[in-house]
Amino acid sequence: MQTETAPQFSSAAMKRTSDWIRSQEFPSDITIQVGESTFNLHKLPLASKCGYIRKLVSGANGSRVTHLEIAGMPGDAKAFDLVIKFCYGVNFEITADNVAMLRCAAEHLEMTEECKPGNLIGRAEAYLEEVALASLAGAVTALRSAEELLPASDKVRLIGRCIDAVASMTCGDGGGDDGGLKPVDEYWWADELTALRIDTFQRVMIAMKARGFKGIAMGTMIMLYAQKSLRRLDMNGRDRKKMEPRQEHEKRVVLETIVSLLPREKNTMSVSFLSMLLRAAIYLDTSLACRLDLEGRMAGQLGQAVLDDLLIPSSSPDGAGATAFDVDAVQRIMAGYLEHEGETTRLDYNTDDDFVSAASPPNDVGPVGRLMESYLAEISSDVNLPVDKFTCLAELIPERARFNEDGMYRAIDIYLKAHPSLSEGERKKVCSVMDCQKLSREACAHAAQNDRLPMQTVVQVLYHEQRRLRVQPSQPPSGAPSYAGGESPALSYRPTPSFNGRDRSAPSSEVSRLQRENDELRMELLQMKMRLRDPSAAPPPQPPLASAPGGGRSFPPSGKPPLPKKPGGGSGGGGFMKKLGRLNPFVRDPVAAGKVRTKPAKDRRHSIS
Repeated sequence: MQTETAPQFSSAAMKRTSDWIRSQEFPSDITIQVGESTFNLHKLPLASKCGYIRKLVSGANGSRVTHLEIAGMPGDAKAFDLVIKFCYGVNFEITADNVAMLRCAAEHLEMTEECKPGNLIGRAEAYLEEVALASLAGAVTALRSAEELLPASDKVRLIGRCIDAVASMTCGDGGGDDGGLKPVDEYWWADELTALRIDTFQRVMIAMKARGFKGIAMGTMIMLYAQKSLRRLDMNGRDRKKMEPRQEHEKRVVLETIVSLLPREKNTMSVSFLSMLLRAAIYLDTSLACRLDLEGRMAGQLGQAVLDDLLIPSSSPDGAGATAFDVDAVQRIMAGYLEHEGETTRLDYNTDDDFVSAASPPNDVGPVGRLMESYLAEISSDVNLPVDKFTCLAELIPERARFNEDGMYRAIDIYLKAHPSLSEGERKKVCSVMDCQKLSREACAHAAQNDRLPMQTVVQVLYHEQRRLRVQPSQPPSGAPSYAGGESPALSYRPTPSFNGRDRSAPSSEVSRLQRENDELRMELLQMKMRLRDPSAAPPPQPPLASAPGGGRSFPPSGKPPLPKKPGGGSGGGGFMKKLGRLNPFVRDPVAAGKVRTKPAKDRRHSIS
């Protein structure tokens, strides 16, 4: 029976199908609505192939049924249009793009072999097995189409079969080998897979990993997916824009899934990428386990990090006491690095119960020390950074990573300048993390005139500098320079022997004597400046002289007689300073001599002043 309601069509193809049906001899006797589209059709061709429609129009009251509404149709009206063509015998092409839709629609309408041999389910399955899933391109296309039909596609196990086909063929295409012919991101299917939903992508990655796809190749795939799915996040400090709750939840699920998929092998992901994930995790407020996992991975590769990787914006709300950067996260990363570094000599088992031996001890302690000193200098200008956080992070830098203290002095100077209201005790606490014996000559000269340093630190710097000047000329030259308490590596220079064959040793003693006199005059000038600044401060003590055998004259430890004193050469307070020299209160505890730091980069200044 022809209905009075005008049919609606969502495409030109559906309109052509309806026009062809109307052109037949027999008028339509049933109207079927799928979504917003209405089709005027005939019961007989539909009921002969669709078990679902046959049950509705058969029986005693079947002849009275003139209108049907099919709810939950996979693929909606577009899929039903192809079903109509199949039922009416109209030719159409099955492709990798529509086979998933046809298979799910046929399942929904019960187009089985029991209704009629050669029905749509059998035709779709044959195309899947022989064409679509037989090639990587077809399997990827079918998979992308099938995930849009969930959960109907999972009901017919279409997603699982596509994933198995993709995993088998990609791992056999060189993608599972880290030493393949080209990087993973240059394979066409890599870009296709990154367009999948996160749950489908997770299943693909698990299936590929089970077939040997791991290491750098898997890390590259995950990185490509993360860059596409998280690229619209605005994580620039506290000025970032908040998202809608639903969108934020979706992004959070994506990020936590990505972190769970990261390969456990070391060095498969760059530190910069891990830092990007950690910033996103803090911004999206992911689970604590997710953030700690990322921090642990960064700790294991801290030697490859640069300063920008550690400048992670804080998640604290605006207000007093909120720092610009997440110092606690960096502190945990540094503590994790020290823990990893301490476990390198032990044997362990990985998660797959495979016996593995620990790698050789890392040789990146020095770069890590320099990195942390640069980080301290960067965050020191934050007025909200408390003294305890500054000192705790500074004390985490091991002594074996500190060849000189110029980088630490620079960070302290910046901190004191940014916090002028600190008490004397707080300034002493800040300066206590620095070993004055390991400052270079340039840093000592700057520190001696630095009004921001407490007087005790200035006297300590002058004492160790004068002691070094007295002791250093007597030390025989050595092939391996020592930077502990001496010059910085950048300033350590020893002229190479001349190639003209002449003996250059004659004037060397005269040059050494003149240099020693110049250094002593410079130190006396610094002492005079310090006394002018604070008349109550006593000059630093002179190193005790060595007694000559037989009760003769006393000489310095170098064995050479002291230079003649100039008239009025600042000998006041000698008795007190001799006692101060014997007590030597500035020498640090020798038990702590095992802890060390690095010198800063050459292009860094010692101060921001």
